[in-house]
Amino acid sequence: MAESIVARQQGDDFQARLFWLHATLLLDDASPVRRVFFETGPRAFDDVVVDYDPKGAPQDHTGKPVLRDHLQCKWHVRPGQFGYEDFVNPDFTKGTSVSILKRAHDAQLAHAPNGDGARFQFVTNWDATDPLRKLILNQHNTLDIPGLFKGGPRSEMGKFRAQWADHLGIDEDQLRLLVRTLGINLRIRSGADIREHLNERFARLGMKTIPANEAGFSYDDTIKKLHAQGRKEFDRESFRDMVRSENLLADRKDPPSFTIGVKSFIHAIDSLEARTDESLNLVPNFEGRYLRDERSWNQTLYPELKEFVLSHAREHDSLRLVLDAHVSLAFAIGSILDVKSGKSIQIEQRTGGRRFWSRDDFPPEPDWPTIDCDAETLGDGPERAIAIGLTHDIGQDVRNFVSSNLPGVGSFVAAKLSRTASQSSVKCGAHAALLAESLVDQLRKMGRSPKTHLFVSAPNGFTFLLGQFHKAIGPSIVYEFDFDGQRTCTYSEGLNVG
Repeated sequence: MAESIVARQQGDDFQARLFWLHATLLLDDASPVRRVFFETGPRAFDDVVVDYDPKGAPQDHTGKPVLRDHLQCKWHVRPGQFGYEDFVNPDFTKGTSVSILKRAHDAQLAHAPNGDGARFQFVTNWDATDPLRKLILNQHNTLDIPGLFKGGPRSEMGKFRAQWADHLGIDEDQLRLLVRTLGINLRIRSGADIREHLNERFARLGMKTIPANEAGFSYDDTIKKLHAQGRKEFDRESFRDMVRSENLLADRKDPPSFTIGVKSFIHAIDSLEARTDESLNLVPNFEGRYLRDERSWNQTLYPELKEFVLSHAREHDSLRLVLDAHVSLAFAIGSILDVKSGKSIQIEQRTGGRRFWSRDDFPPEPDWPTIDCDAETLGDGPERAIAIGLTHDIGQDVRNFVSSNLPGVGSFVAAKLSRTASQSSVKCGAHAALLAESLVDQLRKMGRSPKTHLFVSAPNGFTFLLGQFHKAIGPSIVYEFDFDGQRTCTYSEGLNVG
């Protein structure tokens, strides 16, 4: 089969799965989704369109409500790159005589003339090149507007702005409104990953699941048939009628526990609100991944976080946690729901496929990597710093940071796995629990410190479980790393957990 045909089929399947990912939420009474469209909307931003109820609409990266999401997919079989110049080139999207930037501008004028209320997301598995790449904020897939509008006409960003503005025949104020609504999503998952996610959602919402051992995915073909029939727009009633008529409903089972979520950043594809029964949105407290200057981890965020978690823990003995959140918050939630809370807790983990971890999800395996602590003396200070490198070896970077910035630290501990750290090092919830317990046991043997500085490179599931042992560790400060490289490119102080 020609590669062009394979690419088209895979692109169609990926687009179909994005449709189901959003449309299934029409069966969820708690979801703000009220209508979903397939290839219906502004040209070049019509692959999937999602309408939200204003009363429960999700928020954009500045905290303003989003009433409409427009997704445009560009799928490729082979890896590749694109730059800002491609957005003004009609050949980039093939088969159109108008650039994708012009299409985005037309859509923005029609649906978000003031620069808010709608998002236009370009979703691709290609990577962007500089200077476009350095402007993409991975936390919410939008562009760094202050960065784009920095510098004069002859600067790199000045040439960027000029090309886009001249192509559209607009000034920089109008360009700023467009850019504010534009998203570039480079972190799409594979079709197989979305299939796994969809099966979980189908099961939760009472639709038929597709066994993993089946090569085909019948929902891909269903959307093609619906499209051929001209059935491309669905509200709650028409979608429910459709899944009944297509025999897609299964016997609904009640979820095993109550699902709560906390987000401090926005996930690339699916919203946290859609995956939870109740959620806490802390995103307005941040600019990207960085806490706003007037906010405080402990005085602003922690009281709200603690009240939210405890209010649901009082009502439910079995909880599922979904965290699109900073490492500080994962540790803090663990400290709130500590080992003596008496609750049955599962935590969503995306590493190695999206699933829920618990302390007893798998029996222990003898070949699971173990954790070892190497301690050294840095000075005479009474405090202790711990670098926990489960997904990345951060020992040397943390040691350098501590030596330069934390004079009160006298003891440094590097906690590393018995094998090379990687994204798949921690196998499951049971493995994470064993690692956390082993680490705490080794720290106990080293003696207690009046203050511990924690630097963690690990799945949030592990960090949550470690937080459950916070009393054994003692008063701790959890540090955040500047992943986007927009500010310090190193660590900064996060939550203090007593």
